[in-house]
Amino acid sequence: MANSKSIPEIEQEIVEDFSLFDSWDDKYEYIIDLGKKLPPLEDVFKKEENKVKGCQSTVWLVADYQDGKVLYKAESDAIIVKGLISMLIRVLSNHTPDEILSTDMDFINKIGMTSHLAQTRSNGLRAMVKQMKHYALAFKSSRFKV
Repeated sequence: MANSKSIPEIEQEIVEDFSLFDSWDDKYEYIIDLGKKLPPLEDVFKKEENKVKGCQSTVWLVADYQDGKVLYKAESDAIIVKGLISMLIRVLSNHTPDEILSTDMDFINKIGMTSHLAQTRSNGLRAMVKQMKHYALAFKSSRFKV
């Protein structure tokens, strides 16, 4: 599944999606719906080394590298967090390590997410982004060792 849109284009789509909702109750419902649409992560990946450190909820995150692009899969035991990781996957998956590493994920602020999440969830969101960028950096570094 090739991704023909750039990270900024996808971020803008998410900002536009969120602008359609008047209240944060509606926005949370949308996030929950995104989480429900996230494909389940295979049980083989649900192990300690794939857990995102810094999340209060359990989040498993794995990445693969195919044709110069990073592909992410994840799951969480918390429905809101599952929706958040779903958005991050939508933005970052199927892009090059350089694209992933150079993005500032500004859409998170633009949709008001950081100011509407509890501190622990906000920390978890940052931890998920950090882990996704670590995977991208690892794939970028490993390709030069070949």
